[in-house]
Amino acid sequence: MSKALNLLKRNASNPKLWLLLGLGLTTAVLLVTETRRRRRRRRIPSSPDKELYGSFMQRFELLPFPGARNQMLCGLTFAVKDIFHVKGNVTGFGNPDWKKTHPQAEITALVVTALLSNGATCVGNTLMDEFSFGISGQNHHYGTPINPRTPSCIPGGSSSGSAVAVAAGLVDFAIGTDTTGCVRIPAAFCGILGFRPSHGAVTTIGVLPNAQSLDTIGWFARDPSVLSLVGRVLLQSNSVETKRIRQISFADDLFQLSKVHNLKTVSVIGKAIETLTGYPSPRHMNICQYIASKVPNLKGFCEQLAHQPDGTSILKALSTVMLSLQGYEFKTNHEEWIKHAKPRLGCYASDRVTAAIKTTNDNIKALYRVRTEMRAAFQCLLKDDGILVIPTVADNPLKLNTEKEISSEFHERAFALSSMLASLVVVRLQFH
Repeated sequence: MSKALNLLKRNASNPKLWLLLGLGLTTAVLLVTETRRRRRRRRIPSSPDKELYGSFMQRFELLPFPGARNQMLCGLTFAVKDIFHVKGNVTGFGNPDWKKTHPQAEITALVVTALLSNGATCVGNTLMDEFSFGISGQNHHYGTPINPRTPSCIPGGSSSGSAVAVAAGLVDFAIGTDTTGCVRIPAAFCGILGFRPSHGAVTTIGVLPNAQSLDTIGWFARDPSVLSLVGRVLLQSNSVETKRIRQISFADDLFQLSKVHNLKTVSVIGKAIETLTGYPSPRHMNICQYIASKVPNLKGFCEQLAHQPDGTSILKALSTVMLSLQGYEFKTNHEEWIKHAKPRLGCYASDRVTAAIKTTNDNIKALYRVRTEMRAAFQCLLKDDGILVIPTVADNPLKLNTEKEISSEFHERAFALSSMLASLVVVRLQFH
């Protein structure tokens, strides 16, 4: 493993660290030992199980496909968020009433079959925030997975169980979905590596939708080489050639929002870059100013926030667009079931679902125009070989059972950063 990847791995527990959009991970040789495991299907209690850190909804075993013994994921185990269909199981979507009112899945998600066909073994599905609404990892019905890195703090969500299972060493990697930061944030809080590729880069066939134009498949690992191997399978990349990066850019204005000193964020990444050969010196930029100049349809949303500082208004406006799009699409997907089933919901999920059902399509065209302009702006900025470095979140993970007022501020700041790029931007990504 390269010195750069070692440095990043050692600092992966820093919740402010995130390398985003266009970063290729160097492929490394991974030696694994194949082990035999008993087939088992048992439910996990709703309260967190200390041995399993409350991460699993159900334990079962899906063996690799015949002939997959020599494939690149041979010997590795993984878990899947309880949003992926597994034939014969009822997909829970983080809510017991959803599970009661839906039949067993007739198909297995294509992502899961791709991993099985490449030699990996699936050992169960994992806890999640209700309907993928939430970034805390706290589920009113099933409890909160225990954050192995900081047990007194939230693990982050909505792919909380997948992140915890990896961080606790229960699996080699895990699969989740990222709509509004749902892979990026739990990876940061649990001190592991998380990857959210561009929207549409990995198929979502066989995955329950929250908001289909924002939903993206992502994955977690402790080891960068495992993260890369999974990426090569899911992104269908066979290349091992190192790609030369044209430009590395630091979004200085976003790091200024962080409550952690730059020595623990920008400096860590800078030192990693210094160990690489053939990379240009990074540049520093104000990303909010760039967006303001390239996304004209965002201006109307910013005018509604005129009392806030320029950079803050840009972030808040983007967050408004992202959450409005999410609500509109969730309503389109699930309004009929919500009104018919009248499911029991936790407080946070109830607020989000209620807001989504009340969403109108009055300004939907303006929302999609902002998304289109954002994607064009960042494709112009990064092209095929650029890297933009931004923080994952501005705050450390909240303590469990934090008061609602503090939690609301945390959510606003987290959504402001998560909406900046990956939820609204599509940039071509390649694994190397």
